Amino acid sequence: MTQPLWQMTAVDTAVAIRSPDVSAVEVVTAHVERMRAANPAINAVVVDLGDAAIEAARRTDALLASGQAPRLLEGLPVTVKINVDYAGQANSNGVAAFRDLIASEDAPVVANLKKAGAITIGLTNTPEFSMRAFTDNPLHGLTLNPWNADVTCGGSSGGAAAALALGIGVLAHGNDIGGSLRWPAHCCGLATIRPTQGRIAAYNATAPAERPLMAQLFSTQGPIGRTVADVRLGLEAMAARDPRDPWWVPAPVEGARTPGPIRVAMARVSDSLDPDPAILEIMRRAAGHLETEGYAVEEVDLPDLADIWQAWTDILFEEIRTLQETAMRAVVSEDYIRVFDSYNAFSRPLDKRGFMEAVAHRTRHLRRWLMLLEDYPVILTPACVHATYGPRADLDGAAAVERIFRQGLHYISTINYLGLPAAVVPAGMRDGLPVGVQLIASRFREDIALDAAAAIEKHAGSPCAELWSREMPTGTG
Repeated sequence: MTQPLWQMTAVDTAVAIRSPDVSAVEVVTAHVERMRAANPAINAVVVDLGDAAIEAARRTDALLASGQAPRLLEGLPVTVKINVDYAGQANSNGVAAFRDLIASEDAPVVANLKKAGAITIGLTNTPEFSMRAFTDNPLHGLTLNPWNADVTCGGSSGGAAAALALGIGVLAHGNDIGGSLRWPAHCCGLATIRPTQGRIAAYNATAPAERPLMAQLFSTQGPIGRTVADVRLGLEAMAARDPRDPWWVPAPVEGARTPGPIRVAMARVSDSLDPDPAILEIMRRAAGHLETEGYAVEEVDLPDLADIWQAWTDILFEEIRTLQETAMRAVVSEDYIRVFDSYNAFSRPLDKRGFMEAVAHRTRHLRRWLMLLEDYPVILTPACVHATYGPRADLDGAAAVERIFRQGLHYISTINYLGLPAAVVPAGMRDGLPVGVQLIASRFREDIALDAAAAIEKHAGSPCAELWSREMPTGTG
């Protein structure tokens, strides 16, 4: 085998481990060695579980040798974001005060990965409380983008994406309340899916209280992969039932096939977002790839975008201000406070009536989008309409933060409010950096979004091989 084991896709690695030619120990050891060689340059993995992972791989090989049938992710090395419970490890969530908050049990998504046979080689970085779009915190420091240290790797699953892009693990776990799977995937040249809320069970026993209700409905767990096929594999494993999450829905991962040609609504991007022309051109090329694969693409005005984006930020930060802000401010850094104050500057305070109306209006907005998705089963948008920002761009003041979210990440945040599934896939390069597009589908039709993502990937390719041919990133960010 001429290709290094750490460069193989998750799907190909799973096939290799099932063959007599490659052992789980060889695969996991290759990834641990890659992690220890490459991670110091980017600071993506902040807890090294490599030694325990190699021991787990030995047990995997022994079980396979005894005749045990391989599970879905048997022997596959993965990473887990450090904001979910991992038994025996601290769920710090990027907060220095929580460095000793040791989990006694696995979160559902971790338990499901383990049940599927995956082996965790490390825990990945996240900003404080996973509430920034840039991965930096006083406990573990800044994570660099492996493509270029002068731009962000994204957040809050920035450590997950940066590690995976550099060949550390074959799948990465992350989560997403405002783009935290899709934005890092865009920044690092990866594929991902933000599943429908209820697709993947979530729960942290270390949490002192339940999250506010709408935050629960905006947030999801999910997989990041180097290819769309890898994302599908991770989604299937993560989506298993766990009774600790009452929102989990027993929906099939694959739905009924949609007769073609499938109509695609390509977003007509408003000049008010100050879009980068090069990024719009990449989206148009992605639309062309879809047409080549038999899709019928039309440019469409998407409904209620400005109102939806404002409602998302108003609801999310009103819940935080009411139930969490005082406790959060007591344990966070000055940087986090600066960013949170910027969020408060563009999220409108809601009184009791205003909050109830905002929550009620969500159903109206979602109904309009579901009706649109009846006519256009796929919606194509940019992932971000701006060039990738610097690694700490949210410290540039309230106006800069509002521009990042209201304009740059506008299409990403909208989908958290609606709770729809949305994939991101690399579609091109801008000034040597990857650019992704977003593909949205109807509730519990992740398969339709991923089909469209795969159609684009077929022509645009996966950029990670180009990254691996480069020198490690240098600089301070």
